[in-house]
Amino acid sequence: MDQGPAIEVSDLTKRFGRFVAVDRVSFRVMRGQVFGFLGPNGSGKSTTIRMLCGILSPSAGQGRVAGFDIAREPEQVRQHIGYMSQRFSLYEELTVQENLDFFAGVYGLWGARAAGRRDEMLAIGGLTGQRGVLARDLPTGQRQRLALAAAILHQPPVLFLDEPTAGVDPISRREFWDLIRAMAAEGTTVLVTTHYMDEAEHCHALAFIHQGRLIASGPPAELKAARRGCLAEVEVETATLLRALQVLQRQPQARETAMFGAALHVTVDRPEVLPVLRAALVAEGIAVERLEPVVPSLEDVFVSLMAREVAA
Repeated sequence: MDQGPAIEVSDLTKRFGRFVAVDRVSFRVMRGQVFGFLGPNGSGKSTTIRMLCGILSPSAGQGRVAGFDIAREPEQVRQHIGYMSQRFSLYEELTVQENLDFFAGVYGLWGARAAGRRDEMLAIGGLTGQRGVLARDLPTGQRQRLALAAAILHQPPVLFLDEPTAGVDPISRREFWDLIRAMAAEGTTVLVTTHYMDEAEHCHALAFIHQGRLIASGPPAELKAARRGCLAEVEVETATLLRALQVLQRQPQARETAMFGAALHVTVDRPEVLPVLRAALVAEGIAVERLEPVVPSLEDVFVSLMAREVAA
């Protein structure tokens, strides 16, 4: 795998009047990487992607995608990328095959080459048996696979996926990510936004953005290790979860307390304060089923970063 950058961004900025949507963002994505771009709604993810796709012009800073300057060569950028949005953007009144035939023409594929790529994409997406089905009649998971097939018909070296699995069932999400990993293994660079932290675990590298600014970046393991190095994570299980949350949020030893599935995750400076937390819960009549240290997850990292930014 060529280790050169497929995407390179330096101090990228986008202003809409006085509002700064993207504020001096810098990062690199190496060729063949799956790069996760994470942040809450309205943080600047989609605006950044639109600049990288040559759709929006940056207000300041520089960016290169697939070797082309996003400000000076937007047409070249668009010819060398694939893009898929969260919202299904193909033609619902056309069949699966008609959609792919249309986009093959848009990308300049004709004749036997277009038919070959279309059939290859149908097979990869598990859509061969649905080629005559109207796009509007496909289940959500198959609609997203069709959108992905259309985005990669022309074999782009760089692929942008903006929340591609939102609203998709878990099995379809897993199948979708199997396709993403397979493409990356063959050399395609993928930048993906997602709100699912289990999906972020599949990325080679991550960047967290908040209010237009990049607040953390690195491989998932490094981000978790950095958090583990300075703080301890405690998981609490109890039948009275909401009451326990309220009690722990009042404890000075608990830096952060948040719901985590059917448990609570509490951030503390050191594990030695666990007896203090347990005693506080018991004093309020809360039966503690489990209270012990755990390895921080990416969700813990994300929640902690957001809490730190809000408090700043």
